[in-house]
Amino acid sequence: MDAFDYELPDERIAYTPAGKRSDSKLLVWDQTIIAEAQYKDIANYIPSEHSLFFNNSKVIAARILFDKTNTKIDTETISQTDTTVNSRQNKIEIFCLEPTAAFTPVQLAMQATNKVQWKCLVGGAKKWKAPFLEKELLYDNKVIHLLAKKIAQEEGHFIIEFSWDHPSIVFSEIISLVGQIPLPPYIQRTANETDKDRYQTTYAIAEGSVAAPTAGLHFDEIVFNKLAAKGIDKKFITLHVGAGTFMPVKVEDYHDHLMHAEFIDVAIETIDYLAHSANQIIAVGTTSLRTLESLYWLAIKIKQHPEIDANELNLLQWDAYTLDAANTSLHEAMQFLKDWMIHKNLSAIIATTQLMVKPGYQFKVCKGLITNFHQPKSTLLLIIAAIAGDNWKTVYQHALANEYRFLSYGDGCLFWINHR
Repeated sequence: MDAFDYELPDERIAYTPAGKRSDSKLLVWDQTIIAEAQYKDIANYIPSEHSLFFNNSKVIAARILFDKTNTKIDTETISQTDTTVNSRQNKIEIFCLEPTAAFTPVQLAMQATNKVQWKCLVGGAKKWKAPFLEKELLYDNKVIHLLAKKIAQEEGHFIIEFSWDHPSIVFSEIISLVGQIPLPPYIQRTANETDKDRYQTTYAIAEGSVAAPTAGLHFDEIVFNKLAAKGIDKKFITLHVGAGTFMPVKVEDYHDHLMHAEFIDVAIETIDYLAHSANQIIAVGTTSLRTLESLYWLAIKIKQHPEIDANELNLLQWDAYTLDAANTSLHEAMQFLKDWMIHKNLSAIIATTQLMVKPGYQFKVCKGLITNFHQPKSTLLLIIAAIAGDNWKTVYQHALANEYRFLSYGDGCLFWINHR
């Protein structure tokens, strides 16, 4: 990982979003830096026979603060007190990571009524002495009691059961009332009203992420209108971003790093499009890229293991490097996957992926990637190195020298992938 380190000065980190989404700067790379522009002009650098794939996952208000003394407060008081340091010292923070197996896929957990269980991080767990934590909420002029109970402690997280006494309100509505948008950990402040809008893509719809697919934050109506005018297709896929995206690589050799598993959800209509479209595919964000590449390898895995249960479908970290694709084309793989889905009576492919894209990876689906500038020594930077080789250093040095803004709220780059 030392080979993927660089010095990132604090002044180059974007702690707040740009004034307008599409005003963010854009660097274009095709074996060398070929252009500098803004996102509002990105259509100028993409030929019409291309399709952009966006991750439409929506960031949930995954951070929930409880009083350690179980003092009952309404939602108006929550918004006033949670922003102060003193009140935070008296609170226990529950960070929802992902639902337990009984409540997966994610949409099942978000639509749960009465109770649901999540794998959670707990800030101030040692202060949690009571059997449960409680909040009193106001919903549709009715008082709701939200309880949080520790079910178990597992490696790296707790199992927390949330329960509430309203017969029809779902968990999605509960967290929208009491939760906070989880900003990246390097942004040491409480999410504000601007963040609620700007740390969410304009097209987010599928609830389930605890971090934004940030490459899409730059796309607004201006950009989409220009893309449409040029005949560039816009498609949506879903990967629910987990907190593992922020986990640092703590090992010297990235081959020893354990990739976190994340849920992908792709409709059969999208699989059919990939099976028949002649367009070249550009992934908007590393999450879209990993989803698209995972689809190819899932098809190969299913082809080699046709007995696999659809409910246990997963792509492991190194499957893409051990499975024999036998020169199977993208169209062949996607047609096979579509036929298998029809046979299984599936309208969408829902699976988990741990795919690790590293230097040497052979891209099977994507011809380009639009992405932000990533943290040093991160798995996301490995993806850039898989595309650009050691040239990633030149790109990042140029961005640093020319005052590009880095990380989630920062500027970005269009990388063309050279298939050899």
